[in-house]
Amino acid sequence: MTNEKTTRELVYETNRDVKWICKTLQRMEAQDEEFESRLRALEGWRAEKVGEEKRVSTISAGAGGVVGGVVAVIVRVLGGG
Repeated sequence: MTNEKTTRELVYETNRDVKWICKTLQRMEAQDEEFESRLRALEGWRAEKVGEEKRVSTISAGAGGVVGGVVAVIVRVLGGG
């Protein structure tokens, strides 16, 4: 009595293992797709946030320039410069 498996048993076992590997790979690919989707959403949100910060900075710089111009005109009108 040997414990060696028959060719049929080996083929059956190999087939079962291949099916398990394929299912596992499919789950991994689905997780990768979900991760990529979440990562793209996060990158998009960050790009929007950076864009908003740049807009606020530009508006602030523009407002500062206008205020500086108004102050210069007032100083000149009042005879300070």
